Amino acid sequence: VQLQASGGGLVQAGGSLRLSCAASGSIVSINAMSWYRQAPGKQRELVAAITSGGSTNYADSVKGRFTISRDNAKNTVYLQMNSLKPEDTALYYCARSSSSYFSRNPGDYDYWGQGTLVTVSS
Repeated sequence: VQLQASGGGLVQAGGSLRLSCAASGSIVSINAMSWYRQAPGKQRELVAAITSGGSTNYADSVKGRFTISRDNAKNTVYLQMNSLKPEDTALYYCARSSSSYFSRNPGDYDYWGQGTLVTVSS
């Protein structure tokens, strides 16, 4: 199983980015998929998740600004990020859960992408 994350970059505050996570060797509609992020000096945190049934969960800090979605035909998970803030600056990882349901525990995710860097300037 490989997860290839892309779409990061440098954007001004208030701007938008869309991250993509293309999966190979796994079907994204079977397992729950999540986006995590880790800023320098901080712990990795869950940003958004989507279950096999399509239910979504978001960190309070991104609710109303970020949207996680899935394209089963492309076997890809997306994270649309709008109204970006400097505090959203981090390395963003996609991850596949070992099950179909939602979990905040990083230990419940068995495959991780390589990370894509998002930098938001003020």
